[in-house]
Amino acid sequence: MDNFQIFTSIRYDPALLKVPDLGFTNTGWNQKSSPFYMLDFHRDRMLRAAIYWKWEAAITTVSGKEGLENLERFLQNITNGIGDGPHRVMITLTRDGSLGHQTSSLPETPLNNLLPDYLPSPSSGDSAQVEKGKAPTKDPVYEILLDSQKTVKSEFTHYKTTSRGMYNEARKRAQISPSDKREVLLVNDDGHIMEGTITTPYFWRGGKWVTPPVPEQFHASQGSGGNNGTTRRWALERNIVTEQAVFADSLVDGEDCWISNGLRGFICGRVKIH
Repeated sequence: MDNFQIFTSIRYDPALLKVPDLGFTNTGWNQKSSPFYMLDFHRDRMLRAAIYWKWEAAITTVSGKEGLENLERFLQNITNGIGDGPHRVMITLTRDGSLGHQTSSLPETPLNNLLPDYLPSPSSGDSAQVEKGKAPTKDPVYEILLDSQKTVKSEFTHYKTTSRGMYNEARKRAQISPSDKREVLLVNDDGHIMEGTITTPYFWRGGKWVTPPVPEQFHASQGSGGNNGTTRRWALERNIVTEQAVFADSLVDGEDCWISNGLRGFICGRVKIH
Protein backbone atom coordinates (compact mmCIF):
# COMPACT_ATOMS: atom_id res chain seq x y z
CA MET A 1 0.00 0.00 0.00
CA ASP A 2 1.92 3.01 -1.28
CA ASN A 3 -0.72 5.68 -1.72
CA PHE A 4 -1.22 6.63 1.93
CA GLN A 5 0.02 9.66 3.83
CA ILE A 6 0.99 10.17 7.44
CA PHE A 7 -1.27 12.67 9.16
CA THR A 8 -2.16 14.27 12.45
CA SER A 9 -5.01 16.58 13.47
CA ILE A 10 -4.00 19.55 15.61
CA ARG A 11 -6.21 21.86 17.63
CA TYR A 12 -5.59 25.53 16.95
CA ASP A 13 -7.14 27.45 19.83
CA PRO A 14 -6.32 31.05 20.82
CA ALA A 15 -7.63 30.26 24.33
CA LEU A 16 -4.47 28.17 24.85
CA LEU A 17 -2.47 31.41 24.83
CA LYS A 18 -3.92 32.09 28.32
CA VAL A 19 -2.56 28.85 29.81
CA PRO A 20 0.66 30.30 31.31
CA ASP A 21 -1.35 32.99 33.17
CA LEU A 22 -4.17 30.79 34.52
CA GLY A 23 -2.31 28.62 37.01
CA PHE A 24 -1.76 25.61 34.75
CA THR A 25 1.52 23.81 35.41
CA ASN A 26 3.43 20.94 33.81
CA THR A 27 1.58 21.34 30.53
CA GLY A 28 4.57 20.77 28.28
CA TRP A 29 4.40 22.56 24.94
CA ASN A 30 1.48 24.74 26.04
CA GLN A 31 3.34 26.02 29.09
CA LYS A 32 4.70 28.57 26.66
CA SER A 33 2.46 30.90 24.74
CA SER A 34 1.19 28.79 21.82
CA PRO A 35 -2.25 28.30 20.27
CA PHE A 36 -1.30 24.82 19.00
CA TYR A 37 -2.36 21.98 21.32
CA MET A 38 0.56 19.65 22.15
CA LEU A 39 2.31 20.52 18.90
CA ASP A 40 5.58 18.79 19.81
CA PHE A 41 3.78 15.49 20.44
CA HIS A 42 2.06 15.75 17.06
CA ARG A 43 5.46 16.24 15.41
CA ASP A 44 6.87 13.27 17.31
CA ARG A 45 4.08 10.93 16.20
CA MET A 46 4.59 11.87 12.54
CA LEU A 47 8.35 11.44 12.86
CA ARG A 48 8.00 7.97 14.39
CA ALA A 49 5.80 6.92 11.47
CA ALA A 50 8.19 8.37 8.89
CA ILE A 51 11.09 6.51 10.54
CA TYR A 52 9.13 3.25 10.54
CA TRP A 53 8.46 3.47 6.79
CA LYS A 54 11.96 4.83 6.09
CA TRP A 55 10.63 7.91 4.32
CA GLU A 56 13.93 9.80 4.34
CA ALA A 57 12.61 13.06 2.87
CA ALA A 58 9.71 13.09 5.33
CA ILE A 59 12.08 12.40 8.22
CA THR A 60 14.16 15.41 7.18
CA THR A 61 11.07 17.65 7.04
CA VAL A 62 10.05 17.07 10.68
CA SER A 63 13.28 16.01 12.43
CA GLY A 64 14.96 17.85 15.27
CA LYS A 65 14.53 21.43 16.44
CA GLU A 66 14.50 22.65 12.84
CA GLY A 67 11.71 20.24 11.91
CA LEU A 68 9.57 21.35 14.84
CA GLU A 69 10.13 25.02 14.02
CA ASN A 70 9.30 24.27 10.37
CA LEU A 71 6.01 22.67 11.41
CA GLU A 72 5.17 25.57 13.72
CA ARG A 73 5.80 28.11 10.94
CA PHE A 74 3.66 26.04 8.57
CA LEU A 75 0.80 26.14 11.07
CA GLN A 76 1.24 29.84 11.75
CA ASN A 77 0.91 30.58 8.05
CA ILE A 78 -2.24 28.47 7.83
CA THR A 79 -3.91 30.04 10.86
CA ASN A 80 -3.05 33.69 10.20
CA GLY A 81 -6.40 35.39 9.75
CA ILE A 82 -8.39 32.19 10.39
CA GLY A 83 -10.44 33.85 13.13
CA ASP A 84 -10.67 33.86 16.91
CA GLY A 85 -12.36 30.48 17.38
CA PRO A 86 -10.78 27.03 17.64
CA HIS A 87 -10.07 25.08 14.46
CA ARG A 88 -8.99 21.63 13.41
CA VAL A 89 -5.87 21.67 11.27
CA MET A 90 -5.22 18.32 9.62
CA ILE A 91 -1.56 18.09 8.62
CA THR A 92 -0.49 15.51 6.04
CA LEU A 93 3.08 14.36 5.40
CA THR A 94 3.97 12.55 2.18
CA ARG A 95 6.83 10.24 1.32
CA ASP A 96 8.63 13.08 -0.49
CA GLY A 97 8.47 15.29 2.62
CA SER A 98 5.68 17.60 1.46
CA LEU A 99 3.27 19.01 4.04
CA GLY A 100 -0.39 19.55 3.26
CA HIS A 101 -3.36 20.72 5.30
CA GLN A 102 -7.12 21.00 5.68
CA THR A 103 -8.93 23.19 8.19
CA SER A 104 -12.39 23.21 9.76
CA SER A 105 -13.96 24.87 12.77
CA LEU A 106 -14.17 23.22 16.22
CA PRO A 107 -16.42 23.85 19.21
CA GLU A 108 -15.10 25.60 22.29
CA THR A 109 -13.61 23.25 24.90
CA PRO A 110 -12.82 24.17 28.54
CA LEU A 111 -9.08 24.41 29.15
CA ASN A 112 -9.49 21.96 32.06
CA ASN A 113 -10.58 19.34 29.54
CA LEU A 114 -7.56 20.04 27.36
CA LEU A 115 -5.02 20.09 30.20
CA PRO A 116 -6.51 18.29 33.24
CA ASP A 117 -4.55 17.54 36.41
CA TYR A 118 -6.44 14.25 36.77
CA LEU A 119 -9.44 12.31 35.50
CA PRO A 120 -12.28 12.16 38.05
CA SER A 121 -12.96 8.71 39.44
CA PRO A 122 -16.40 7.15 38.89
CA SER A 123 -17.29 8.46 42.38
CA SER A 124 -16.27 11.98 41.41
CA GLY A 125 -18.61 13.61 43.91
CA ASP A 126 -15.74 13.07 46.33
CA SER A 127 -14.55 16.55 47.40
CA ALA A 128 -10.98 15.37 48.04
CA GLN A 129 -10.72 14.48 44.36
CA VAL A 130 -12.02 17.88 43.30
CA GLU A 131 -9.43 19.67 45.42
CA LYS A 132 -6.48 17.93 43.78
CA GLY A 133 -6.32 20.32 40.86
CA LYS A 134 -7.90 21.26 37.59
CA ALA A 135 -10.57 18.70 36.73
CA PRO A 136 -12.20 18.18 33.34
CA THR A 137 -15.96 18.65 33.11
CA LYS A 138 -18.18 15.62 32.56
CA ASP A 139 -20.39 17.42 30.05
CA PRO A 140 -21.06 16.23 27.42
CA VAL A 141 -21.10 12.48 28.08
CA TYR A 142 -20.36 10.34 25.04
CA GLU A 143 -21.94 6.93 24.46
CA ILE A 144 -19.16 4.32 24.18
CA LEU A 145 -19.94 1.21 22.12
CA LEU A 146 -18.05 -2.00 21.34
CA ASP A 147 -17.41 -2.96 17.74
CA SER A 148 -19.25 -6.11 16.67
CA GLN A 149 -16.23 -7.38 14.70
CA LYS A 150 -12.55 -7.92 15.47
CA THR A 151 -9.80 -5.74 13.97
CA VAL A 152 -6.34 -7.02 13.07
CA LYS A 153 -3.37 -5.18 14.58
CA SER A 154 -1.22 -3.56 11.90
CA GLU A 155 1.04 -0.64 11.09
CA PHE A 156 -2.09 1.23 10.09
CA THR A 157 -3.70 0.87 13.52
CA HIS A 158 -0.44 1.79 15.27
CA TYR A 159 0.47 4.85 13.16
CA LYS A 160 -1.95 7.57 12.14
CA THR A 161 -2.29 7.51 8.36
CA THR A 162 -4.89 8.24 5.70
CA SER A 163 -5.44 4.47 5.40
CA ARG A 164 -8.45 4.40 7.73
CA GLY A 165 -10.74 1.74 6.32
CA MET A 166 -10.86 -0.26 9.57
CA TYR A 167 -12.04 2.79 11.53
CA ASN A 168 -14.56 3.88 8.92
CA GLU A 169 -16.07 0.40 8.80
CA ALA A 170 -16.34 0.21 12.60
CA ARG A 171 -18.15 3.55 12.67
CA LYS A 172 -20.43 2.39 9.88
CA ARG A 173 -21.30 -0.80 11.79
CA ALA A 174 -22.10 1.28 14.87
CA GLN A 175 -24.10 3.75 12.75
CA ILE A 176 -22.10 6.75 14.01
CA SER A 177 -22.21 10.00 12.07
CA PRO A 178 -19.58 12.76 12.43
CA SER A 179 -21.80 14.94 14.64
CA ASP A 180 -22.81 12.16 17.06
CA LYS A 181 -21.56 12.19 20.64
CA ARG A 182 -20.74 8.51 20.32
CA GLU A 183 -17.59 6.44 19.90
CA VAL A 184 -16.97 2.78 19.11
CA LEU A 185 -14.05 0.78 20.50
CA LEU A 186 -12.03 -1.57 18.30
CA VAL A 187 -11.25 -5.06 19.62
CA ASN A 188 -8.24 -7.12 18.50
CA ASP A 189 -8.10 -10.85 17.79
CA ASP A 190 -7.08 -11.55 21.40
CA GLY A 191 -10.26 -9.92 22.68
CA HIS A 192 -8.45 -6.84 24.02
CA ILE A 193 -9.63 -3.28 23.54
CA MET A 194 -7.38 -1.56 21.00
CA GLU A 195 -8.65 2.04 20.88
CA GLY A 196 -11.55 4.12 19.67
CA THR A 197 -11.97 5.07 16.04
CA ILE A 198 -10.91 8.66 16.75
CA THR A 199 -9.97 8.55 20.45
CA THR A 200 -7.89 6.83 23.12
CA PRO A 201 -10.03 5.16 25.84
CA TYR A 202 -9.38 5.03 29.60
CA PHE A 203 -11.01 2.53 31.96
CA TRP A 204 -11.30 2.49 35.76
CA ARG A 205 -9.54 -0.69 36.92
CA GLY A 206 -8.15 -1.44 40.37
CA GLY A 207 -8.70 2.09 41.64
CA LYS A 208 -6.94 3.84 38.76
CA TRP A 209 -7.47 4.84 35.15
CA VAL A 210 -5.79 2.53 32.62
CA THR A 211 -5.37 2.57 28.85
CA PRO A 212 -4.45 -0.30 26.49
CA PRO A 213 -0.67 -0.75 26.09
CA VAL A 214 1.08 0.49 22.94
CA PRO A 215 4.82 0.06 22.18
CA GLU A 216 6.73 3.06 20.85
CA GLN A 217 7.32 1.36 17.49
CA PHE A 218 4.97 -1.16 15.90
CA HIS A 219 5.48 -4.85 16.72
CA ALA A 220 2.69 -7.28 15.89
CA SER A 221 3.43 -9.32 19.03
CA GLN A 222 3.40 -6.36 21.42
CA GLY A 223 0.66 -4.17 22.82
CA SER A 224 -3.03 -4.09 22.03
CA GLY A 225 -2.61 -2.67 18.52
CA GLY A 226 -3.85 0.87 19.01
CA ASN A 227 -2.34 4.24 18.27
CA ASN A 228 0.09 6.05 20.56
CA GLY A 229 -1.95 9.25 20.56
CA THR A 230 -0.82 12.69 21.71
CA THR A 231 -3.21 13.08 24.65
CA ARG A 232 -2.56 9.45 25.62
CA ARG A 233 1.17 10.15 25.84
CA TRP A 234 0.50 13.36 27.76
CA ALA A 235 -1.63 11.54 30.37
CA LEU A 236 0.86 8.69 30.75
CA GLU A 237 3.84 11.00 31.23
CA ARG A 238 1.97 12.80 34.02
CA ASN A 239 0.85 9.57 35.75
CA ILE A 240 -2.79 10.47 35.20
CA VAL A 241 -3.23 6.98 33.70
CA THR A 242 -1.19 3.79 33.38
CA GLU A 243 -1.01 1.08 30.72
CA GLN A 244 -2.94 -2.14 31.18
CA ALA A 245 -4.54 -4.61 28.80
CA VAL A 246 -8.33 -4.46 28.98
CA PHE A 247 -10.47 -7.37 27.82
CA ALA A 248 -13.55 -6.34 25.89
CA ASP A 249 -15.66 -8.76 27.93
CA SER A 250 -14.62 -6.97 31.15
CA LEU A 251 -16.59 -3.86 30.20
CA VAL A 252 -19.79 -3.30 32.15
CA ASP A 253 -22.86 -1.59 30.78
CA GLY A 254 -23.06 1.93 32.20
CA GLU A 255 -19.47 2.17 33.47
CA ASP A 256 -17.57 5.43 33.08
CA CYS A 257 -14.97 5.54 30.31
CA TRP A 258 -12.94 8.64 29.53
CA ILE A 259 -11.75 9.18 25.96
CA SER A 260 -9.33 11.71 24.49
CA ASN A 261 -7.78 13.00 21.30
CA GLY A 262 -5.66 15.86 20.04
CA LEU A 263 -8.65 17.93 18.95
CA ARG A 264 -11.02 17.89 21.90
CA GLY A 265 -8.86 16.84 24.84
CA PHE A 266 -10.46 14.60 27.48
CA ILE A 267 -14.14 13.69 27.22
CA CYS A 268 -16.33 11.74 29.64
CA GLY A 269 -18.02 8.66 28.23
CA ARG A 270 -20.34 5.91 29.39
CA VAL A 271 -20.16 2.35 28.10
CA LYS A 272 -23.26 0.97 26.41
CA ILE A 273 -23.22 -2.81 25.92
CA HIS A 274 -26.93 -3.44 25.50
